[in-house]
Amino acid sequence: MGRFHVHADGTRHVHEQGLDDHDHDPRDHGAGALDVGDHSGYTETGHTRVTILENLLSENDRVADDNGRRFAASGVCAVNLMSSPGAGKTMLLRRTLEELARTMRIGVLEGDIATSLDADRLEGAGATAISVVNTSAGFGGECHLDAVMVRSGMERLPLSDLDLLIIENVGNLVCPAEFRVGEQARAMVFAVTEGEEKPLKYPVMFRATDVVVVNKVDLLPHLDFDLDAFLSNLAAVNPKAQVILASARTGEGVGEWCAWLVGQRAVARRD
Repeated sequence: MGRFHVHADGTRHVHEQGLDDHDHDPRDHGAGALDVGDHSGYTETGHTRVTILENLLSENDRVADDNGRRFAASGVCAVNLMSSPGAGKTMLLRRTLEELARTMRIGVLEGDIATSLDADRLEGAGATAISVVNTSAGFGGECHLDAVMVRSGMERLPLSDLDLLIIENVGNLVCPAEFRVGEQARAMVFAVTEGEEKPLKYPVMFRATDVVVVNKVDLLPHLDFDLDAFLSNLAAVNPKAQVILASARTGEGVGEWCAWLVGQRAVARRD
């Protein structure tokens, strides 16, 4: 799929064939324009590629809106949980279930390219229901969940019996942030082992999230990771993101993360 090209000030642009990086077509600023990246290098298919991607993303947004209405009608707060592979989403999610399942009915929609390994790790932790979506099975092995995939997974969940649905997206620092799936909020798990420069290298992901759970902080004494530099880089990309320092292994910060989820549920009930 195309890459979103968004400037630091949030301005979004579509680069048509024949335009360089700084000469933007006035049509790019029209209401409702979708940004599908710079395709000027595709000299024979540039316009066609942009049109196709615009249509695909528009259709995704339509299905995402439908998903959102279904969540709202069922009284479910849906949170899209994203990260790179190995950042600790599944361990944090298991901790979350153990913490909140006594007071909240939680469903999990588990997205992965293949296998049910992550879902298996969550068995017995207290989830009301778990639905697995493998993107290799019928979706072509995509590196993200989109709205259609989530709609497919929703069909296997008892939405009316849930208070909170956590959508564990495919591990990837780019693609999941580009596709709305009908969620009320977006959360990201970032591991300190990934390096403090990541918000600058992957701004779309960090800009798209409402909260960043900085995981594996128990490893800080053993790393050269500069936490202050990471927080500064994150603030430069997304100054509004809430930051939670956590360790899913030791339990540090898990209570604060769970409190954020409870707050999102409260917002959904008010709406």
